[in-house]
Amino acid sequence: MAQPTAAQQRPGSTRTLLKGVDGAGVVRRTVLPGGLRIVTETLPTVRSAAFGIWVGVGSRDETPVLNGATHYLEHLLFKGTERRSALDISSALDAVGGEMNAFTAKEYTCYYARVLDNDLPLAIDVVSDMLTGSLIRQEDIDTERDVVLEEIAMTEDDPGDVVHDLFARVMYGSSPLGRPVLGTVETINALTRDQVAGFYKRRYRPEHLVVAAAGNVDHAKVVRQVERAFAGSLTRTDVLPAEPRGGTRALRTAGQVEILDRPTEQAHLVLGLPGLSRGDDRRWALGVLNSALGGGMSSRLFQEVREKRGLAYSVYSYSTSHADSGLFGIYAGCQPKRVEEVLKICREELQKVAEHGITEEELKRAVGQISGSTVLGMEDTGSLMSRVGKAELCYGTHLSVDELLGKISAVTLDDVREVAGSVLGAYRPSLAVIGPVSGKRAAKLGEAVA
Repeated sequence: MAQPTAAQQRPGSTRTLLKGVDGAGVVRRTVLPGGLRIVTETLPTVRSAAFGIWVGVGSRDETPVLNGATHYLEHLLFKGTERRSALDISSALDAVGGEMNAFTAKEYTCYYARVLDNDLPLAIDVVSDMLTGSLIRQEDIDTERDVVLEEIAMTEDDPGDVVHDLFARVMYGSSPLGRPVLGTVETINALTRDQVAGFYKRRYRPEHLVVAAAGNVDHAKVVRQVERAFAGSLTRTDVLPAEPRGGTRALRTAGQVEILDRPTEQAHLVLGLPGLSRGDDRRWALGVLNSALGGGMSSRLFQEVREKRGLAYSVYSYSTSHADSGLFGIYAGCQPKRVEEVLKICREELQKVAEHGITEEELKRAVGQISGSTVLGMEDTGSLMSRVGKAELCYGTHLSVDELLGKISAVTLDDVREVAGSVLGAYRPSLAVIGPVSGKRAAKLGEAVA
């Protein structure tokens, strides 16, 4: 029987979504009044627990004026509440040997902690307090602005990171998914306390949150502790109209090129095309294709570019999925004098797999690689918490490990060939390059993808 979604579940009720084996791997969900969802995965054989709060808001939910506000807010929630100062927040987890951090992505933000199982109530209280009681004071806005600007500067100093932002801009233009998660120097300098606080009030509401815990946890106890921590928020009577998620205009698909001429030691390039949304059933086949093309040391790109020719130290392919779109890209970093040759090889390999798919041997190797890395990635409580939290927030349903492995092993050569043709063979690839490339060389690169 299909799992009910949270919307189909009665507020105040608890459902077992996955039964697990011998008490391990049991996934339960409780929906509280107000829409807050709590999901847990039990692993009674460990002595640790991970706790996270996933917020259904990311940089794609920002207007151009607010670009960077989600990430800025992530910083500010560590600066203090009515109950705790910034030092109190950090020292509470340090005192028990715990870890606490957060990250912001295009479509969600996550605040998390990992502690000994006995200290889980403390982690729940501290992280929930941050989420529900942040003061967002003017002095914190002013202080943290410089920290965020330093983070932007640090990122700008790494062209291997910046080239991926550049490629997103090439593909999505000025739409929300094309803007950087961190924002820009201009937008961060212009953000006011009222703008950030208003964004916090509108977006950080129970119906937009998923609370996730994994490890040696008791679901009922977690629910009671979260209810206490969120008590004031769960009884709010003000109702704000739902804000639509920022749309993405149609992806640019016809050989777009953008080159940033910088005096770097390497040239960094991303060659890619529109990919699949995260709900597309073909994503399993695309994952296998990605593994065979550029997912490991035995992949075609690694063998052709690095092993046989020694043209690059780092070369790989990747697939990024969003709610309504996706990207498929190839990254390489090489000496500037070799960028044309590397690009030529990448284009050739992309064309080969688009026209002919992969071999039986590559299929078996890719399925094995993904299966192994999937299971190994679930060996710690932090990964388990991320899996159930993201699954609830982004998909609304949960797959067991066996179901995941079944999806992967069910991929056939025909599935890969079909997705290769429809995704990688549908359009001319687009290109983003950062490095000492200008003039005739830049024009030549543009011609290579025309």
